Amino acid sequence: MNKQELKNKIIEAKKATNTVILAHTYQEPDIIDIADITGDSFFLSKKAAEIKAKRVVMCGVRFMAESVKILSPETETILPVATATCPMAEQIAPERVRKFKEENPETEVVAYINTTAALKAECDVCVTSSSAIKIVKKLQADEILFIPDQHLGSFVQKSIPEKKFIFWDGFCPVHAQLTKEDVLMCKAEHPDAVFAVHPESPKEVVELADMVGATSEIISYAKAQKGKVIIGTERGVVDYLAINEENGDRFIQLAPEKLCCEDMKKITLEDVYKAIIGEGGEKVELDEDLRKKALKSINRMLELG
Repeated sequence: MNKQELKNKIIEAKKATNTVILAHTYQEPDIIDIADITGDSFFLSKKAAEIKAKRVVMCGVRFMAESVKILSPETETILPVATATCPMAEQIAPERVRKFKEENPETEVVAYINTTAALKAECDVCVTSSSAIKIVKKLQADEILFIPDQHLGSFVQKSIPEKKFIFWDGFCPVHAQLTKEDVLMCKAEHPDAVFAVHPESPKEVVELADMVGATSEIISYAKAQKGKVIIGTERGVVDYLAINEENGDRFIQLAPEKLCCEDMKKITLEDVYKAIIGEGGEKVELDEDLRKKALKSINRMLELG
């Protein structure tokens, strides 16, 4: 069976089983091609809740599938490849946060949405990379523990100097590889290009950017530019723009050998097909008490953001 035949079978199968396919922008172009909804992690979770899908195949990583279950407990949620996870989402142990809160009751714990359900359940509020500054500014506490990503936290801190921030040792293994030299080299090769970067990147990289933002914001910014754009985030964004925008060659991938998330690339068309017909994938389940605790931090994010 060739690739197009397999895509056709996936389309037939999802109609027959009333399945909605969600795909993160970092997925391979073939996966994006057969998805019903594409976007960043929280956008996908919200869309799943809005459309009230009975069955979802989440083409992303585990915390994204968990987010769908947190917001839509009645939705059957399937992760096509059980080992597709996010190292950053699992870097901070929930027990560590629980102990910290007991010892520091006046400090508010802010969790990046890229975290496990168990960690969300121990935090006061979740944030996305696009809403973090707005939400943290509204918090009553003068001291913030920002987890897990210290680089995103540092970016937020710069805009809120009146608050004290505490960071732990979390980071995105993909974005954290970027260096100042990577950017300067790429800028030298493309001196007429603007540079957009994700705030999960190190401070020395972010400081060189013309624009800093979440995945969806980078895409919007890149589309609005008339000339070349150097893009400093996972290569799925450039793949997406190259296919969906005119003059796709004007989007330049920064450090392509570094900015590739292996976990995001694990899912294949065959995995998706097997997940739809019930021969593969993992049905994601959450303990109801845990789900409700995690939902509180997400609901507070929606309230403040």
